[in-house]
Amino acid sequence: MPSFHTIHEVAHSARNMFALVADVEKYPQFVPLCRSLVIRGRKPFDDGREVLVADMTVAYKMFRETFTSRVQLDPEKGEILVEYLDGPFTHLENRWTFVPAGPESCQVGFFISYDFRSRTLAALMGAMFDLAFRKFVSAFEARADEVYGCKDARAAR
Repeated sequence: MPSFHTIHEVAHSARNMFALVADVEKYPQFVPLCRSLVIRGRKPFDDGREVLVADMTVAYKMFRETFTSRVQLDPEKGEILVEYLDGPFTHLENRWTFVPAGPESCQVGFFISYDFRSRTLAALMGAMFDLAFRKFVSAFEARADEVYGCKDARAAR
């Protein structure tokens, strides 16, 4: 089963990076392959956690697939968990972690594992998914620079 994991230090606070990744409605503006994202439902909890169900449509050339996920946002833990519910996969698990590394920097952890339901789709989209996942953290860091202002990464270390 394909998977990808990275930890990357960025010059933005863990709180800001968590908020940026949690703002899933904005993904079509900057996330590789994401063409649309629709929130089906949202359930906030008293302890600050929130769970939402979302449909994400990914596309590349003539291929377009939509899948549904449950997204668990836990700002206290600095963690976002994505669980697959329905679509073209047999399995999809995604986890983001945000660990403070200084007053205005953090380590962003990104993990994803997935398996396509169809071998044909896996052959056609697998390499593109792998390339896109390798660009995810950079896309979010560039978005953070745009939203929160560009900071010198060396000053944060």
